[in-house]
Amino acid sequence: MDFDIFFSISQTPDTSGRTPSERELLSSFFDQVEHADELGFGVGWVAQAPLSTEVLKRNSNPVVPHYPGEVGLCTDFFQVAREMFSRTERMEVGSAVMSILASGGPIAQAERVGSFISLHGLNPSETRRLHIGFSAGRFEFMARPYGIVPRDELEEASWPALRGQIFAEATEIFLRLLNGEVLSSGHVGSTVLSRSNFRTDEDWGEVQQVAMRLRGLESEPDSIEMGNRYEFEEIKTIPQNWDMGLLNLVLGSHDQNLQVAANRHRPVQVFNLSITPPHVIEETHERMTESYHKDGGRWERGMMPRTVMVFVNDEEGLSPEEKDDAAMEEAKGALSTYWNALEGTIDPNKIARAADNAVIGNVDSVSKQISERFHSDDRLMCWFDFFNHDSERVKRNMAAFMTKVVPRVNGGE
Repeated sequence: MDFDIFFSISQTPDTSGRTPSERELLSSFFDQVEHADELGFGVGWVAQAPLSTEVLKRNSNPVVPHYPGEVGLCTDFFQVAREMFSRTERMEVGSAVMSILASGGPIAQAERVGSFISLHGLNPSETRRLHIGFSAGRFEFMARPYGIVPRDELEEASWPALRGQIFAEATEIFLRLLNGEVLSSGHVGSTVLSRSNFRTDEDWGEVQQVAMRLRGLESEPDSIEMGNRYEFEEIKTIPQNWDMGLLNLVLGSHDQNLQVAANRHRPVQVFNLSITPPHVIEETHERMTESYHKDGGRWERGMMPRTVMVFVNDEEGLSPEEKDDAAMEEAKGALSTYWNALEGTIDPNKIARAADNAVIGNVDSVSKQISERFHSDDRLMCWFDFFNHDSERVKRNMAAFMTKVVPRVNGGE
């Protein structure tokens, strides 16, 4: 089993109520990055969350109205990645995940990727890859200032479905520009909405009615042509001559059609950032075995990183049972803080379900939980700084995990 690490860089109160300054939080982050490299984690994945969630609370429709502080301080992944590479020797770097709808859209993001790898690859001995996890965005509000909003009544009515199709269009543009193609919007498929894009007959029926009224149709349409969101004449991104082998792309979406469509252009793996049902995970592996682009080789389970919150306690002076109990209290405290921040109320059932999707306890307990819950060929993306700003403790947990848990899981002990 392979083990990566996830860094959230969240400037929010921890279970003690303490919120670190930006300087302290970023310093602790890079300290943990260097420690993770020394311990042997494979990829250091960094959450990207552009724009202030604190200011968002003033908006008419805030996404996280009760969330104190900032969800994340990584607003420019490429600058953070450059610093991470400069401070490490073995660990690779990934975005988890970068919105290609925000920060200028898919064209700008594609050019940033090429520019970064052009510089990254100037050292002929550099073999570490940049992993670009990309999605529509962690929260919808982050793309709104960049024009990803309904532009008329029909778009408003169909928005939940239409936004997903805008992301699909952006994905095609992003991937084909990374391939070095000369591209115009006329070469990109336009969006056509039908019943399959909507969750219920009622949702689709409402959109049909709006389309009939606005477009003067006499009957309900079987499909609705929405056109292209991105309009542009022929372009090609530069720099052009960069090492494709230094880039790995990972799609942050469980849209089955999009997973297949993306792999028609180039190898694109799949992210699992959320609590995903086991049957969805297995179905994804089956689908990608058939659909993964041939240039990427044979599909492997490790090509879909799986997020796991790690609450391990290996503190001195405690018995194994006391470590288990202490870890459970730490997990419950962090998870309740999280749900309270998201919703303003603590739901014990949600906390219990989330705890079931974390690994919690002393090193033996955590080792056993991982071995029982995950496939031996999985790649786990371990999250240690979840509502924990005690950087020294986070580093001890990282060390206990890599030096004691991993050898047990992989048969070394």
